[in-house]
Amino acid sequence: MTDLTTITEQIQAAFTAKNAARDDAIARSRELIRRCAESIRAIHRHEWPQAEEKLVAVRTGALELRQVVAQYPDLYHSGYTQDALKEVVEAHATYALVRNQDLPTPDSLDVEHNTYLNGLAEAATELRRFILDILRRKDGDSDEAERLLDWMDSIYDELVTFDFPDAITGGLRRQTDVVRGVLERTRGDLTMTLRQQRMEEALRRFEEHTLHDGSDTE
Repeated sequence: MTDLTTITEQIQAAFTAKNAARDDAIARSRELIRRCAESIRAIHRHEWPQAEEKLVAVRTGALELRQVVAQYPDLYHSGYTQDALKEVVEAHATYALVRNQDLPTPDSLDVEHNTYLNGLAEAATELRRFILDILRRKDGDSDEAERLLDWMDSIYDELVTFDFPDAITGGLRRQTDVVRGVLERTRGDLTMTLRQQRMEEALRRFEEHTLHDGSDTE
């Protein structure tokens, strides 16, 4: 009986430590997701110093989260941990894409490959908002909008090449379908806007030409 009690007490202690790590990881995951959202919000507002500062905090939060679950592979691979790390990828990839910088790699962010791909997919869908913001401005840079659309297209083209079970990719197929839908809508919006801009420019030139001809006649 003494041996049994010793064994169960050891198991109790192990479970207590793991449960504490789990609770800590869940809390840190939620905080990390919040930090990522704040960084993306700063990126949308073109508040670059704030965005960079928040991304530093995101990296720190991700490191601390990984340290908490380092001894427990099942907690590391759990949904809440990987969802938070996916948001880390989305935040850093969105910043790189919008700022026209090199994409971060899975190694540089210290994330699993499937987490990286799903985060990259979410970054691609995030670009739609940037493109629409450009199109809403009267002086919107259509070249920049097309550059971002090209990135959405390129990311989608790469994602569809991963034909593996969801257990390996972390549900990438569904996320890829989302990217496709967002891409098609965004391409349609951009095409319509560019056509309208060209039509308005043609009308402006026609009116200027008509006014010029009228003044010559007088």
